[in-house]
Amino acid sequence: MNPIHRLLKPQSVAVIGASADPSKTAGRPVAYLKKLGFKGDIFPVNPKSIEINGLKCYPDIASIPGVPDVGIILLGAERAHLAVSDLALKGCAAAIVLASGYGETGEEGAARQRQLIEAAGKMRILGPNTIGLVNLTDNIVLSATGALEMDHFPVGSIGVVSQSGGIMGSLLSRAAARGIGLSKLISTSNEVDLELADFVDHLVDDPATKVIALYVETIRNPDKFRNACIKAALAGKPVVAFKIGRSEAGARAAISHTGAMAGADRMYDALFKQIGVIRAHTFSDLLDIPLALATERKLNGNRIAVLTSTGGAGTLVSDDLGVDGFDTPAPDPITANTLRALNTGAEAVLDRNPIDVTLAGLKPDLLRGAINALLSSPTYDGLVIVVGSSGLAMPELMAGAIQDCLPHSNKPVLAYISPHAPGVGEILTKRGVPAYAAAESCTSAFSGMRYFSQFKYQNQQSTVLKRTKISDLKSGPMNEAQAKQLFTLFGLPSVTERIVQNIQEAKAAAVELGGKVVLKLLSSEITHKSDVGGVAIGITPETMEASFLAMTKQVQSCTGKQPDQFLVQEMVSEGIELILGMHRDVLGTGILLGMGGVTAELFKDTTLRLLPPGGCLTAKEALAMAMDLKTWPLLDGFRGRPKADVDALVNAIIAFSEMTGQLGDRLIEAEINPIFVMPEGRGVKVADGVVVLA
Repeated sequence: MNPIHRLLKPQSVAVIGASADPSKTAGRPVAYLKKLGFKGDIFPVNPKSIEINGLKCYPDIASIPGVPDVGIILLGAERAHLAVSDLALKGCAAAIVLASGYGETGEEGAARQRQLIEAAGKMRILGPNTIGLVNLTDNIVLSATGALEMDHFPVGSIGVVSQSGGIMGSLLSRAAARGIGLSKLISTSNEVDLELADFVDHLVDDPATKVIALYVETIRNPDKFRNACIKAALAGKPVVAFKIGRSEAGARAAISHTGAMAGADRMYDALFKQIGVIRAHTFSDLLDIPLALATERKLNGNRIAVLTSTGGAGTLVSDDLGVDGFDTPAPDPITANTLRALNTGAEAVLDRNPIDVTLAGLKPDLLRGAINALLSSPTYDGLVIVVGSSGLAMPELMAGAIQDCLPHSNKPVLAYISPHAPGVGEILTKRGVPAYAAAESCTSAFSGMRYFSQFKYQNQQSTVLKRTKISDLKSGPMNEAQAKQLFTLFGLPSVTERIVQNIQEAKAAAVELGGKVVLKLLSSEITHKSDVGGVAIGITPETMEASFLAMTKQVQSCTGKQPDQFLVQEMVSEGIELILGMHRDVLGTGILLGMGGVTAELFKDTTLRLLPPGGCLTAKEALAMAMDLKTWPLLDGFRGRPKADVDALVNAIIAFSEMTGQLGDRLIEAEINPIFVMPEGRGVKVADGVVVLA
């Protein structure tokens, strides 16, 4: 049997360091196992006790009869590895190490973690620094969290995996208070062995789990996580993740703009988007979105009906939905007639949306009729029912009326409880109607459902890198001309330019290129040339000498160095300036596209895609990147201006990703800023570039 299956559903449990005092942390695991009616064998281990909680206590692990599936280790960090070793020798499937004082404390703690792994051998470890796990499906508790002091927990279909033990307890208690049923809760914490991805992979195969919710601090093995989430997407099981660490305060300084604009959190966004993970933007979303998804109802569009018994609350819901791109259209004529036929008299306003049924909370038949009419209407894809004060008098009656309508449609139905009435929300949720105390939560839930309904996994493994012949490349930063030569090898065309060293050569280049030109400093050490006065545009042969001398003086003043090389380039007066760059971190390599030029970092109109392992971006992904930009209309012929050569841009993005993939870890930074996208049929032109090689 799979060790993770034995961990989550053991037939026997050893509790190492168990205490006879149930008020102590070490006394809780045995007490909880008995409280929830664990039917397997429980083996407390403590040399100082003969009996614990009515069970025989063993002096050591070797004395335990048979082989326990799981060992819960309640010893301190200085002794836990000894218990791990003894359990491994016994043939135990997995050990749960609760002690802290490991990798989170520094090098000494990291050494203790290595000690645990060595002691475990083939046995799996959950933790250390974990609060354990709870299998509500089978009434199995392998935990010491005080959040389990409640008498009853709703059992449901949402599996939770958290890298924080405290957060696991928080989610458990919050879910119980709202009537939200959970299946499994696992705290992975330090992840010396078992990690998020292992449990995502397992829960995909768990018939009791329909939705997987993740509290993420970091992803230690991106490839394993990617594969597990793709498995979930292909199996039709939503994964919802709340990732902390969203601030860019810790973003590294980079030579290029890309490093600053990509950032670690943007990389997580890109990864989640590509593998179908729904990102929870607030902590409350981590329950709100899975609650809606667990109904397994499909949101097939953006049109939402809001049925309300209080006008202000209905407007609140409608307004928030609109901010997130949902539409709340008025009822179609047939639906409006059906609603009017309910004989509601002056008590209702049924020809607009929100549909205001003022006394519906006291008239279940009216409520049933309105709900059925809206769910059968082709105008609407989903429904929010606002429960106002009138619905509080007989909440069970109202909940029953809503529940009666659910079998008639597969459209999602949510409830917003306008007055503060947690008990009403709990009743509705337990009856299959996800209930929320905030209008924003309804929007988040629908947004998660919309994302899941629309996501289709695109297999990137088919994108095989074309190998381009390149000569030996020197390590370190390249100057602009060298960077463009590398780009050209991969099919990225450069503007016409000449390298010059003095005024005479600069004048000759300006004459050769004709018209107005650009004069630039050429240096591998100074990347942001504009910051030191190293760029001048609109130069003619007649003004070249004055510009050359002024630039030399300004650069020397700013850097303390005499420039010795310059570039004279054709001046591109048409086209749209974009930035195309790469960013590498622990999650992988991201390709960034955005509005370019000197204001790129200011406007931050960018999008990001992660390269698949050993591959490059596809044409479909490259086009999607361009269409993600707020400035996409400029490329698509905004207000009568010529359409840009989007096909050439797509090819440029693919070529840049091929270069990034082929150079691999040798490529520390690479960026084209700007790349000019010319009018349709005229291609693209690389006007500036940065490359840094390891």
